[in-house]
Amino acid sequence: QVQLVESGGGLVQAGGSLRLSCAASGSTFSSYAMGWFRQAPGKEREFVAASWWSGSRTYYADYADSVKGRFTISRDNAKNTVYLQMNSLKPEDTAVYYCAVSRAGATRLVSGVNHWGQGTQVTVSS
Repeated sequence: QVQLVESGGGLVQAGGSLRLSCAASGSTFSSYAMGWFRQAPGKEREFVAASWWSGSRTYYADYADSVKGRFTISRDNAKNTVYLQMNSLKPEDTAVYYCAVSRAGATRLVSGVNHWGQGTQVTVSS
């Protein structure tokens, strides 16, 4: 059973930055397709970003259109940790952010997630 623990959420003004971290258990972290999702009040959980092994020395990164150019997903396999650097934050980014381990080929889908973290609150004030 993979366990995921997020940290780094908080309150920030619009235009500011936050970095979320997600520490994962498991000895095969480098092979995990890792992702971030978020859920705002009254809305469905949605895809934010994902990272997975390309098979050739690098990891692919994928982003929702709403965060592309502002958010960056990265990972440190030595620490079993994935990060989400969030810049130029907007009030509409306010949500609970969830770390996830996804099935290959289904990284954008909530239904494709095998393991969820407990979530961390991000609040962006205007």
